[in-house]
Amino acid sequence: MNFLAHLYLSGDDNDIKIGNFIADGIHGKPDAYTPGVQRGIMLHRAIDTFTDAHPIFRQGTKRLHANYHHYAGVIMDIFYDHFLAKNWHEYHKTPLAKYVDGFYELLNERFDTLPERCQGMIPHMTTHNWLVSYASLEGIARTLSQMDHRTKKISGMTSAINELQEFYAEFEQEFRAFFVEMQAHVKQKLTEL
Repeated sequence: MNFLAHLYLSGDDNDIKIGNFIADGIHGKPDAYTPGVQRGIMLHRAIDTFTDAHPIFRQGTKRLHANYHHYAGVIMDIFYDHFLAKNWHEYHKTPLAKYVDGFYELLNERFDTLPERCQGMIPHMTTHNWLVSYASLEGIARTLSQMDHRTKKISGMTSAINELQEFYAEFEQEFRAFFVEMQAHVKQKLTEL
């Protein structure tokens, strides 16, 4: 799962949203954060573990593995954010643009509490409206290109837009089936954290 899915799966709790957002940059125990933010970090980790081991997700990565090797999972995360953004109205009553604006406001309100790595990313994320851009193929192509650039073009992710277009129906169907299970998993996990 990429940024948008992690955000959506956080529910309405702002501390969990922040923890879920910063989690990739937090290693070890997140003791320096408030209990709510810690829950978000732990939820993020649970989501990633569930996703990476899930047979539907792994089925999708198999289509990508020959060309992208260990980057296949990263690409699938981006693809899944595309399908969530594209079909947002099926998952949330608040329009995507308004929902995302609210999250950007939250990031700005909590900016000083965020890790430096996240602080550096936020201006790019908000200026280019990454989360809303995921809804279009052009936005996903741009995201894949940016990710490819971050890997010094080793990953070849720019080309993954071709597989997304070629297997679009299959990836979308898999996302829908997977996401039902993910939502149930998160609901259960939140009662445990």
